Amino acid sequence: MSEFQETNTGAAVPRWVGLAIAVLAGVSVIGLVVGVSAISHSKSVEQSMQASQKQQNDALNQRLAKSDELNQQLQSDLKVVTDKLNVTHEDLQKARQANKASVAAYNKKLTGLESNVNSQLATKASTEDVNKVSGDVAGVKSDLETTNAKLERATGDMGVMSGLIARNHDDLEELKRKGDRNYYEFNLTKAKTPQRVGPVQIALNKTDQKRSKYTMTVLADDKSIEKKDKTAGEPVQFYVKGTAHFSPYEIVVFDVGKNQITGYLSTPKSAGAPTSASNTPAP
Repeated sequence: MSEFQETNTGAAVPRWVGLAIAVLAGVSVIGLVVGVSAISHSKSVEQSMQASQKQQNDALNQRLAKSDELNQQLQSDLKVVTDKLNVTHEDLQKARQANKASVAAYNKKLTGLESNVNSQLATKASTEDVNKVSGDVAGVKSDLETTNAKLERATGDMGVMSGLIARNHDDLEELKRKGDRNYYEFNLTKAKTPQRVGPVQIALNKTDQKRSKYTMTVLADDKSIEKKDKTAGEPVQFYVKGTAHFSPYEIVVFDVGKNQITGYLSTPKSAGAPTSASNTPAP
């Protein structure tokens, strides 16, 4: 076989040149296929990365939405708590203002009484009589100041500032004479049946004479309110329908004995006048 081939022009071409041309053509085809495959793979990788990035963005957006929702809820809860604190502070301010107004009115009334007595006696009696009556008025004022010193103010178990509280029967009589509230004195014994005390019913559950502690249940407005492990002299407070937020009902116990307690119930004037039978068994 000849190593030369004839071309159309009739010139002889070496066989290896033809083989080289065929090989180069095959390599070009393979390179083209590889390039197309690489481009396709690159696009596939890019699409996969875009899908992964989209999933991450969606997850991040969901987390941000949840964070915003939680933040709004926390802000709402904070507003509710702040409003409640403001209401409590406002009620305390009202109680303090009412107390100051009551003291100021009492002092003004006493000063006016003293001035009126002095003025009338100055025109109708001698200087000696005026001095005597003035001394009596000063004595009464001194006695009232002594009584006020004996009577104390305290904060009840509900955190509301109490009015003047009595420590015994004589102090209670002084409070009754002031007439600022209604007072119902009681002597309760431990029993399953509650006893009527003013407008409510009270059942004595147990006593600890050594520690001056007791537990009672108060029945008011068809509700049962348990006051547990209270101490003698501590104002025990609770609300009933129609009472102001800064003026609750109060129970003060003088003495804790064996299976019995002695004390009184105090209610606002708006709760009604005292009844004559203030310590009778309830039906």
